[in-house]
This record gives sequence, structure tokens and C-alpha cells, in this order.
Amino acid sequence: MNIIRRKFPYLIIGIFTLLLFGCSSGNQEDEKKMKHLYDISSSTENIEDHKIVVYQMMTRLFGNTTTNNIPWGTLKQNGVGKFDDINEAALKGIKDLGATHVWYTGVIEHAVITDYRKYGIRLDDADVVKGRAGSPYAIKDYYDVNPDLANNVNQRVEEFEALIKRTHDEGLKVIIDFVPNHVARSYYSDKKPKGVKDLGASDNLKKGFDPNNNFYYLPGKPFVVPEGYKPLGGAKFPLADGKFKEVPAKVSGNGAVTPNPTVNDWFETVRLNYGVNHISGNGEKVFDIDGDVPSTWKKTLEILTYWTEKGVDGFRCDMAEMVPVEYWGWMIPRIKKINPNIRFIAEVYNPKEYENYIFNGKFDYLYDKVGVYDTLRAVMEDREGSSLSHLTKVWKEMDGFNNHMLRFLENHDEQRIASKEFSNDPQLGIPGMAVSAALGSGPVMIYFGQEVGEPGKNVSGFSGDDGRTTIFDYWGVPEHQKWVNNHKYDGGQLSAEQRTLRKQYKDIIKASTESSAIRSGKLIDLQQFNRTNAKYNTDKVYSFIRFDESERVLVITNFSDQEMELDLIIPSIVIDAIGVSNLDEVKTKDLLSGQSVSISLDKAKESGSSISIAPYSAMYLTF
Repeated sequence: MNIIRRKFPYLIIGIFTLLLFGCSSGNQEDEKKMKHLYDISSSTENIEDHKIVVYQMMTRLFGNTTTNNIPWGTLKQNGVGKFDDINEAALKGIKDLGATHVWYTGVIEHAVITDYRKYGIRLDDADVVKGRAGSPYAIKDYYDVNPDLANNVNQRVEEFEALIKRTHDEGLKVIIDFVPNHVARSYYSDKKPKGVKDLGASDNLKKGFDPNNNFYYLPGKPFVVPEGYKPLGGAKFPLADGKFKEVPAKVSGNGAVTPNPTVNDWFETVRLNYGVNHISGNGEKVFDIDGDVPSTWKKTLEILTYWTEKGVDGFRCDMAEMVPVEYWGWMIPRIKKINPNIRFIAEVYNPKEYENYIFNGKFDYLYDKVGVYDTLRAVMEDREGSSLSHLTKVWKEMDGFNNHMLRFLENHDEQRIASKEFSNDPQLGIPGMAVSAALGSGPVMIYFGQEVGEPGKNVSGFSGDDGRTTIFDYWGVPEHQKWVNNHKYDGGQLSAEQRTLRKQYKDIIKASTESSAIRSGKLIDLQQFNRTNAKYNTDKVYSFIRFDESERVLVITNFSDQEMELDLIIPSIVIDAIGVSNLDEVKTKDLLSGQSVSISLDKAKESGSSISIAPYSAMYLTF
């Protein structure tokens, strides 16, 4: 059945091409060009249903207005954002930008250095915590939320439930993280529902691997803190003595089968066991999806059910490839029985596994990192040999599942566009966002602060100074704080340039989601027809057409710091395909600027249409 589903889009493409062009020309060159006309519509679901816009925020940073930013600073010194900071004004601002979903990153309780023992929460050992604020991907209790985020720690879960309701009241949906591959070394749930057993509570510690153990063990060997690790930057702390008692040692989160992980391992976490023998069986799968599945499958299903029933609308699944695809195909349909509209987004980086995780794993969306993101970034950084022409190959390789790819330019793992490590210029995000939002009919994501040019600079603590906004430290995000404007969320402190940048992002998101052609239409890549065009720079300019029965949108983007005077060739086979063969010229309107632009459609000469496009900009010309 899956083979048929995978091949079906290609069958449609072939039939479409044959019917449209089979009798129109015998020209062999045209036939070669026609092979690049593809219908990217999904064959599995309602196409429009895929065009969501995810706004990711690092929840503890989003509403923080403290500006001290002391490296390795405590919560008291550097402040922390709260659930309550994400008020009605904040949510209205996010929705105004065009978002449909908010990804609240770092909500589930993870290991932190702040002492909450008076609230009945165990103190974490600094020797297995990264940064004072801890990694949001070292989950400490899957049935609890981060106490840092609550005004009333004893009511922390209720405060998050109130945020879910506020988000829904503003017409937005809620996404949180699910980290299936690993948990904190100190995992213990003090909030688990009655009848639920902790991960590892029933494990056989004498076995390195057992399909019903939740963890992997190294029997008889104690865990050793990585040599040279200096928690808190060397500051004193009750539990910062270079020791952490764990006997037998568990396998680290990244799969390091050793009691002596290095500082470069995910030593603060331990890997979960889904019935795959990573100890001695060379990855042998020891489970029966039609029988009694492993304990970890059942326990994580309980966890996801818990949050789904609280009103969460989606899960971003961390490092999904490190968990067997059979698990996802078993689990996701069970959660969708509770909420058929819930979304599952996978962090997946291996293109060879894309179809597997979509069609067999049942994911709604996968990260498009190694395809569109990497191609755009190479061009934006002006790397040697980079070219926008590579995008044609990239999206062609995703035929049949293009709409299932989540596109982005920033997230918590990637460096900021405005950072010195990336482009050093936030304006370059505009053509990049225009391509990301319109190249497919699938979802797009924006990271908080991206829309105002946050550069992610300065040493924050464990995160260092690497062009990323820290996820490990208590910190303020300076340019984003100007938009927050003391929780008014009105951009009152932004510069004129920042206001313009945010409006450009807003215009792109609005146009890409409201245009029927972009939401659900077909794609024709124009790069191929302009490869030998002396008045078209295929390395720095990218153009394509999205069209349906009622609308055509010509997308042109300029990744150069120079204004481009183009002669854009739109050949007769394209003119025929989009249904305007009876016209010599069309009047278009740019959905982004509102300006009118005339486009020549001279079929006889097949000469270019003269178009001027500003540096680092984009045009969505509709007609």
C-alpha cells in the first residue's frame, strides 16, 4: 500500500505532462524542459490543511524584560520569562504576524540549577546539567512543567493550562516538545498521575539490554562525570563536586555506550530503550508491533495522551530518527484517535528516511534542513560554488511529499541570520523567507526575534557566543525585548528599520497563506529556462510560478546586495501551462508591496520581460 502511495504523485505528474503538452510540440528541447514541470500537490491529505505557520519561542526567554545579561547569571540576576508574560497582547502580536501555531519550547520540566526543594522538587546535580537554566531537552519529569516559568510554583501546571486556553482564545494552536530519545540522568516524576510508573522503575539493572527495560545499562560500572567539565563556569554550588552517583551507569543520550562519556557527549541525558539492542545486538529490533510492545512504547503513549487531553495541539518530536519508525507508526494513530487534528513534526535530517517517516511513521511534517535551508544558507553566506539553481534539484527530490516538509531559516539549533556567524544582515532573511513560504504548500516556521533581526550575540554562559540565542542560560534577548516593550508587545522600542523588517515578514506570511495558488497550486520552476540568460543571475536570483485555476503568482527573489535589472524569460510552454496563451502582456500586482508590474508574454520571440528587483528582496506578482 505504501509503495502505491509513494508512486502515485509521479503517475499524476506524468499524466498531467502528457495531456498538457503531448500534442503541442515535437521539439526535443521542449520535451526536456517539460520534465521540470511538476505538480507538488500532496496526494494524501487536504492540501490547504498543510499551510500552517509555526511561531517558535524559547518560553523562558520570550517575556523576560531584564537586561542585565551577566554571563552564567542566576535567575535572580538575569531574570526569566513566565507563562503569564505571554498575555493577550503577546498572542495578538504573534497572530498579527501570521502565525497559526505557537511552539512553546522548554515547557516540560527539565533539570535546572535553581533550587526548588521547598516546593517538593528535587535539587539537580550541577555536574549533569548544562548551564544554569538547563537544557530543555533533558526532561526531568514528563508530567510536570518547568517551575522557572510559573509565578506560583505550586500552581505551575495550572498556569500552563491557562496559557493553553489564552492561546486557543486568540485562535492559535499549541505545540510543545516531545523528546522521545532521552531524558535527564536525574529523571523522576513527582507529578505523575495515579497508577503511572516512572521510567526505569521496573527495569532489570543486571541486564545491559532488555526489550522491556526503559534504559540501557552498563552492569557493575559506575557513571563518571566527564573530565574537565566545569558546571556554572566554575562557580560554587552545593552539588558541583565532579561526582554524580549512578550505578550501574546508563548509556548517554547520544548513544555513547560508556560509563565515561566526554563533554562532547550528551552526558546530561540517558537514552531510552524502544526495544532496539544498542548494547550487543548491532541495532537489532526486538519487538512485535502486533503483539505486546515494549514498556517504553506504552509509557510514552501515556505521556502524550496526558498532554493531548490537556489541549495541546501538536508535538515537535526531537531527534525522531533515533527512535524506530515502527514506534511512530504505532503511536501517532493512537494519539490521533483522541484528536484527529493534532500535528506531529519530526526533527529528521536524513533525506533517505523522509518517505519512511512520513508514510510509515505517520508524521505530518519533517524538518527541511538539509535541503532548502542548507541551500539558501549557502547562498546567503555567499559560499564558493553556492547557487540558487540547486533549489530545483532539491524540491524535485521531494516530489510526492513536498507539502510535508517544514521550512525555516531560524530555530533554536541554528545560528541567527543577523549574527556574524551567518549573514550579519537581517535583511537577507526576506528573500529567504519568501522562497521558504512559497516554494511548497506545506508549513513554514519563524523563530522569535527573527522578525526584528535579533543577532544572538555575546557570551551568555554555557551556550557561549556562537550566533545562537542560548537555550541553556538565563538571558534577555535584546532586539526581541524592544518589541516586547515591557509586555505591551507593540514594538514601541524598535527602530524604523526593525519595524520595516517585521512588516516584510508579516506581508510574506500573509500573502503565502492567503494566496490560493501558493496554498494549493502547482509549481513551475523558471530557473531552468534562464540558465543561459545573460540578463539573469541564476546564482543570486530565483524565480518560479505557483498557479491554480483562479490565480497565478510569479515569485522572484533577489539574494544579491545589488539591484537587479532582469530580462525574465517565460517560454511558450509555460505560458500555455498557466492558461494565459491569449495574452501578450499581463498587469500584475505585487502582493508584498502593492505595486503594479507589467509582464511581457511574447510567445513568438520568447524574449525576456524586463523586471527590476531591489537588493535582498522578493516579489509575489499575482495575475
